[in-house]
Amino acid sequence: MTTAAAAPSRSGAVVGVLAGAGITVSLMQTLVIPLIPDLPNLLHTSAANASWVITATLLAAAVATPVAGRLGDLYGKRHVLVASTILLVIGSLVCALTSSLAPMVVGRALQGVGAGVIPLGISIMRDVLPPRKLGSAIALMSSSLGVGGAFGLPLAAVIAQHADWHVLFWCSAGVGLLVTVLLVLVVPAPAPTATGRFDAVGALGLGAGLVCLLLAVSKGGDWGWAGPRTLGLFAASVVLLLVWGWWELRIASPLVDLRTTARRQVLMTNLASVVIGFSLYGMSLIAPQLLELPKATGYGLGQSLTSTGLLLVPSGLAMMAVSPLGARLSAARGPKTSLFAGALVISAGYVLAIALMGSAWGVLVFAAVISSGIGLAYAAMPALIMGAVPVADTAAANGLNTLMRSIGTSTSSAVTGVVLAHMTTRFGPVSIPTENAFRTGFLVAGGGALLAALVTLAIPGRRGQSDPATSAEPTDSAPRTTADA
Repeated sequence: MTTAAAAPSRSGAVVGVLAGAGITVSLMQTLVIPLIPDLPNLLHTSAANASWVITATLLAAAVATPVAGRLGDLYGKRHVLVASTILLVIGSLVCALTSSLAPMVVGRALQGVGAGVIPLGISIMRDVLPPRKLGSAIALMSSSLGVGGAFGLPLAAVIAQHADWHVLFWCSAGVGLLVTVLLVLVVPAPAPTATGRFDAVGALGLGAGLVCLLLAVSKGGDWGWAGPRTLGLFAASVVLLLVWGWWELRIASPLVDLRTTARRQVLMTNLASVVIGFSLYGMSLIAPQLLELPKATGYGLGQSLTSTGLLLVPSGLAMMAVSPLGARLSAARGPKTSLFAGALVISAGYVLAIALMGSAWGVLVFAAVISSGIGLAYAAMPALIMGAVPVADTAAANGLNTLMRSIGTSTSSAVTGVVLAHMTTRFGPVSIPTENAFRTGFLVAGGGALLAALVTLAIPGRRGQSDPATSAEPTDSAPRTTADA
């Protein structure tokens, strides 16, 4: 196997462009948050229908992430990465040119397809960067999801408040086009690492199962958790995913190598990723509401949307600053140590949240602490995954790990939404979450971080870990056939 290695003088540019692509994709997740209250009027529809603008991106990202990873392994990671950013640009243009619901949902789904950029970028780094730069580069790329989210909210708020809302999507199209050009000009195109055919049946099966699962999680609050649609979707997801797993174990070139995924290091890392994602979203959902509630409530902090975004920017900077420290800790003590430390820092941040939630500066502090823990944890996850999977499955394995984080954040959104919706008080004509609702949400998210720390203890120790820069295909890998190559 040959790869297109980056020249030492260009490796910094490669890392910068790939991290920039990751940040651009994560910006899409927060792009419409300032518009949420106004979406029904802007799109001439109901609030329930307008929520599909958010749900479509979530579902598309969940399906696209593992599929893009496998396509990258088979046909070239940079080719699939560029295709993903092109779809993001097309989706942005569709949204910029419409004021009706159906095209907006289609455009947002196309933007969600870009989520595969982050695992693909991590995998390209493994192929083209010198080993001494790999750890810090992967940490930066992995943390770009949180960094972009932190920067996206204030940027989107400023644009939404001072310009026509379509400008948000024109800007995202322009940035996406610039990133696409830089990917082509700067990032090498390593040769495909896998052989065989693309598992189209597996992709359809996984996609259908994930859509049923995440649709039930994201819409269960609106439909009723015990309602027939919600329960039916949960049941369908179980059946579809079980059948999908049976199929994946029977073919020579599966979409996801479940035998590799079942190795303890990969399995426990993915489980920890779900819970870390759950913990992350608690802060992302609760802190803005706490900041924006009127001071007359007695516990709201009365900040504007723009001020709220600016107060959360330091959390993104903290994540960016901590990620290389996490890489150094992983190099010195192993990525398991970084993941465990990150989970403990996140839980400590939520303890601080309960103590400091009474002031804007306090929110800034605890959000930065929680984000620092996320930076440590996110720096470790790809290293743990790549130290345990064959090179041929790098992108697909990273895509699955990114999907696990997304499942965690989706679950957190549902659980936190239930807490905030059921612990309310009247404020004028509306119901708002109580102060105890926010405390409970912080406790639940902090408990999730402690659970992640416990799961991390089940990951094999350093002796069982490999350096992702040098690891070859593990000796216990299930033999691959080339019958369908």
